[in-house]
Amino acid sequence: MSTWSLPEAQARAQQLQLTIEQHNHAYYVLDDPSVSDAVYDQLMLELTAIEAEFPALCTPQSPTQRVGAKPLDAFNSVIHTVPMLSLGNAFDEASVQAFDKRVHDILLQSGLLQRTLMQPEEGNYDLFDGASSHLPSSSAKNGSNTLEVTYFCELKLDGLAISLRYEKGLLVQAATRGDGQTGEDVTANIRTIRAIPLRLKQPAPDVIEVRGEVFMNRAEFDLLNQAQKQRGEKVFVNPRNAAAGSLRQLDSRVTAQRPLRFFAYGWGALSIEPKDTQAEMLQYMALLGVPINAKQNKCVQGALALINYYQQVSQIRAGLDYDIDGVVYKVNALNAQRVLGFVARAPRFAIAHKFPAEEATTILIGIDVQVGRTGAITPVARLEPVFVGGVTVTNATLHNEDEILRKDVRIGDTVIVRRAGDVIPEVVGPVLSLRPTQSLPFEMVSSCPVCDSAVERLPDEAISRCTGGLYCAAQRKQSLLHAVSRKALDIEGLGEKLIEQLVDRGRVHSLAELFTLTVEELSAYDRMGLKSAQNAIDAINEAREPQLGRLIYALGIRHVGETTARDLALYFGSIENLLKADEAHLIEVNDVGPVVAGSIVRFFAEPHNRDIIQALAEQGVQAQAPIPLKIGNLAGQTFVLTGTLETMTREQATEAILLAGGKVSGSVSRKTHYVVAGVDAGSKLTKAQALGIKVLNEAALRDLVQID
Repeated sequence: MSTWSLPEAQARAQQLQLTIEQHNHAYYVLDDPSVSDAVYDQLMLELTAIEAEFPALCTPQSPTQRVGAKPLDAFNSVIHTVPMLSLGNAFDEASVQAFDKRVHDILLQSGLLQRTLMQPEEGNYDLFDGASSHLPSSSAKNGSNTLEVTYFCELKLDGLAISLRYEKGLLVQAATRGDGQTGEDVTANIRTIRAIPLRLKQPAPDVIEVRGEVFMNRAEFDLLNQAQKQRGEKVFVNPRNAAAGSLRQLDSRVTAQRPLRFFAYGWGALSIEPKDTQAEMLQYMALLGVPINAKQNKCVQGALALINYYQQVSQIRAGLDYDIDGVVYKVNALNAQRVLGFVARAPRFAIAHKFPAEEATTILIGIDVQVGRTGAITPVARLEPVFVGGVTVTNATLHNEDEILRKDVRIGDTVIVRRAGDVIPEVVGPVLSLRPTQSLPFEMVSSCPVCDSAVERLPDEAISRCTGGLYCAAQRKQSLLHAVSRKALDIEGLGEKLIEQLVDRGRVHSLAELFTLTVEELSAYDRMGLKSAQNAIDAINEAREPQLGRLIYALGIRHVGETTARDLALYFGSIENLLKADEAHLIEVNDVGPVVAGSIVRFFAEPHNRDIIQALAEQGVQAQAPIPLKIGNLAGQTFVLTGTLETMTREQATEAILLAGGKVSGSVSRKTHYVVAGVDAGSKLTKAQALGIKVLNEAALRDLVQID
């Protein structure tokens, strides 16, 4: 028993915690141990003793808590404050040059490249060489000035993406990427990783979400596998699988025994104004005590320098302590990143340049076909198991019938299989010198293996498709989810999980059967109480009188989007008239060409699709005739909506424009007449300004379409 008072013990405990974390940083992050193991162990023993005597001093941030806690029942979900997006990929120099040209052209068009002209020094730029290399700038080549963009380059670690949330400098939550919007709470496991600070160095911002990669060094991975083998336990395939498996342990005490590392590469939520550049932000995080890969990060200018960085990394790749599967290029200036913005689920200002795929040879046993959620028929190679790209592969994609013929792949061939990162394995081609005499050519099926509907392939398409549509079980879940979506029948309460249960249990086989559900039976499904079931049934009943355009869109006819469905509704006025229309009649509809017309005719030619429409009518689903469009001063005018409107939804704004005689497009071009910009308008606004297109705010739109 010590003679310390609580204040004395608190002061000593804080000093020990700080000292031990400094030693952890030196050992696990800097690879430069500052004390011997014996001294480190003595400090830990002293801190453990103090915390045992004064339990109130044992905080979650104490290094003694890195040993793990009792097992969890399951991981909780975490919604990312800022989405964790994926990156687009480049696999060759041409793709890198194309990326640089896109970035260069947008920044030049925006005026940003000219406004940030600087004269850089020659050569590449290390992370901490100063701000002079961090902005888009110009360089002299062969006596002429060429504007070039400055990029921040880093290694693409082959690990598991993680978001670490710090509040007031303390680690409060850690989450996996998940689907980019929602991840899993792995805070207890992250606390066991000594490379990750539990407390940031001061002064720390009120909130900072550090984004990075958890990985495992090769040497430590080998030692882990040796230990696993000696214990008779599962041996891991590669360091990435070992890191991912370790981090997703429900028992954090197991994670604590695994040699996990961490490097930061970005950030999410941030309560302070960010620095000017990617490089400066990484430097700032390093000053907070967050590990970054400073040795390998570089700032370079232009596409040729990006390719040079890639080639240099390729040469040292084998000698690195850890696995990488490529490099990442990011526009360095953050104001330029904001101008470039995002497309779909990836940023325009960054790209991953992947290393060449790994390949192996094996025997092609057979070729099956799979029916995708949209009816696409995809040939799949059945292979003798082969280890390639870190995993054992038994199936690989053959893409489509034309690719099989082009590559001359036959059943029985010895084939080359390629796998790059997480990309689906593919058959590159046959080894013709090893082809057996009994090899068999592939023949595409004429009927769907799931529903026996006809398989069609249009003359201008490479993919064969099942024509089963609403009838085909392989397409059923996706068809139903589309039908109940907000822009279609808008049946709130019928989410993905419930649709899956209804289909998997054989309760719902078609869209019409959704209208036969009852409160009593829905309330018996997982996560569906009586109130939720009642809300879902109420929404189903409200959907019995949809607008005709919404019903047509809900049917999921190929090539018929929301706008085309609305145009069809306005032209034909009823589903009965649309059913009777031939291609010649359909082509008279605005923006309906031969491809769309043919798709509509083929859809309604299928008896089971007509049966479902009849069944909908029998369940009381009666579409409402559309309101005729006005022919006013907006006739022929094309609008593009971007950003969030304050008093209208996108759908309401679209409907108002259409009722006033205008058109709504999803992309900006020289044919666009107006861009309506709401809050957080993105790249569409930038492009409109560059093209000189008139930009309206919400109030101006309301005046134009005469909404009070």
